[in-house]
Amino acid sequence: MGLYERYLALRIRRHDGAPPGHIALVITERDLLEQGAYETLAEFFGWAFEYAARVTVYVSVLDAAAVPTLRRQLEDLDAPRDVVVRSPEDPTRADGPIQIGIGLGGKHEFTGAIRTLAERVDAGELAPEEIDDEHVERHLVFPSEPDLVIKTGAERLSDFMIWQSVYSELYFTDVNWRDFRERDFLRAVLEFCNRSRRFGE
Repeated sequence: MGLYERYLALRIRRHDGAPPGHIALVITERDLLEQGAYETLAEFFGWAFEYAARVTVYVSVLDAAAVPTLRRQLEDLDAPRDVVVRSPEDPTRADGPIQIGIGLGGKHEFTGAIRTLAERVDAGELAPEEIDDEHVERHLVFPSEPDLVIKTGAERLSDFMIWQSVYSELYFTDVNWRDFRERDFLRAVLEFCNRSRRFGE
């Protein structure tokens, strides 16, 4: 850790605001094609677990054929915690310290939850009037809500955790993933600490 990184970390430690407990990262398939991209992701996990108990990564993809290769590489990642990877081919519920979704957008996830609830209503297991927020959340692939969502490269969130990120703090940086460093991560955490969260109020 360099001098500037130490300075940022000290400011976070001395800040009155609590750091995020769940951090989400949005990157793209193209980001992972850059040299050193997976090493940066492994380092990101190390930085994140200095503050958070959970990390979720969403990898947006343009070519569905790339998903199996991305999945293998991400499952083999040298990470500090257990990694759970989900894709459209395996949209089962994921719960763990590191959750990664590849091409599994929020629309797809939300539609799947609604379809499952409709099937339960059709089977007589659930009455339509009984369906509430908690029922929907129980059928999402990624159940927990991130406190902070970091998007690199552009100010566009993509189709990511539509339901869960409603009250998340969003942090956009024009730094591309290939250039993302610890100081960029610490700036995001410090910005989060500086914000007054209202949770939709």
